[in-house]
Amino acid sequence: METSTEMHEQVKEVLDKLRPFLLRDGGDVELVDVEDGIVKVRLLGACGSCPSSTITLKAGIERALLEEVPGVKEIEQVF
Repeated sequence: METSTEMHEQVKEVLDKLRPFLLRDGGDVELVDVEDGIVKVRLLGACGSCPSSTITLKAGIERALLEEVPGVKEIEQVF
């Protein structure tokens, strides 16, 4: 079983890979917490108010995290 610190670092690495795509559209993502396999993020800039942000969150960020970080169950957006 991975420690939460290891999972936290892996999640940060995946978010860092996705960040250039978000920045290109005027947005960003901030990791808030990882708890029991649930990743909590805050969408910033243009992403925070974009009508497509839910799609970005679920189809883009969550899919990448599920594929690349063992133990991630889902992603939640916090405001």
